[in-house]
Amino acid sequence: MSILVTGGAGYIGSHAVKILIKRGYDVVVVDNLSRGHRKAVHPDATFYNVDIADVDWMTDILRSHDVSDVMHFAAFSYVGESVSVPLDYYENNTGATTKLLKAMDAAGVKRFVFSSTCASYGEPDHLPIVESTHQQPINPYGWSKLFVERILRDKQQSDASFCFTALRYFNVAESALDGTIGEDHHPETHIIPLVLQTALGFRDSITVFGSDYPTPDGTCIRDYIHVEDLIEAHILAMRSQRAGHARFFNLGNGHGYSVNEVIESARRVTEQQIHVTFGERRPGDPPELFANADLIRKELGWKPKITNLDDIVASAWQWFQTHPDGYAACPKVVASVSL
Repeated sequence: MSILVTGGAGYIGSHAVKILIKRGYDVVVVDNLSRGHRKAVHPDATFYNVDIADVDWMTDILRSHDVSDVMHFAAFSYVGESVSVPLDYYENNTGATTKLLKAMDAAGVKRFVFSSTCASYGEPDHLPIVESTHQQPINPYGWSKLFVERILRDKQQSDASFCFTALRYFNVAESALDGTIGEDHHPETHIIPLVLQTALGFRDSITVFGSDYPTPDGTCIRDYIHVEDLIEAHILAMRSQRAGHARFFNLGNGHGYSVNEVIESARRVTEQQIHVTFGERRPGDPPELFANADLIRKELGWKPKITNLDDIVASAWQWFQTHPDGYAACPKVVASVSL
């Protein structure tokens, strides 16, 4: 039996593939490469350059590889972009997921782990955020993920043999601890890569969007989680699922760091001058967000191992120093598999 990883050529999905293979799983990757990198996919994974919205293709893949579980990472994830082109987000994040679920139905696959988001909470009244916090997104990205959570609830209620776990998290950071894969987005919008690219001299300065938020230093506060800790939670969720499960877990370190704190950490880690400019707030960005992850710790025993901000930044710095051009300079990989 195999594990299907959608979006497995993307930043988070490729780390899931790498760790699953290291644990001895047979892994099948589906990615349309609209934003992922073929070179990020582990060479021992079976790869298909297919869109998850293609129900016939996906059904054939699920059946032919005897897939038991699906880890779903395929999504657009830029908050600002979702405000500019909301229909793209609803089509790709919500609509395509319903097509994937139809293919799973056709193939008889009943186990699903969903990469959701704490952006579904919007601007909560109280921090830290817990799973019962009212969900009221303030951007189409958050809504596109929340709609999937609703769809999953309805599907499970209609099919007692189906089970799912939705994992809600904020900023995922850094690279594999061995430095072999990491973050390479085009365009890059995540704060840690942008700061480190500035340290490398690829950018003249880092722009901080908003310095007048109601936070101690005026910049946004977010919860950062190391990508390998994140994938560990996905694997624990997958292994513990049973028929009838409909579970929702927050993932995070339980406290946030401001944009200014991230920049200061990068200065310490890189020992480089990092110049800062300030711009207007981005639409859809709440001032402060961080999550309480006590529930998944209690039920699954998950606990992040890498929580110090300097350690998180240092992991990313290792990747950017050895791969300044991202995957552009990585060795070629074997061709995709066709049915």
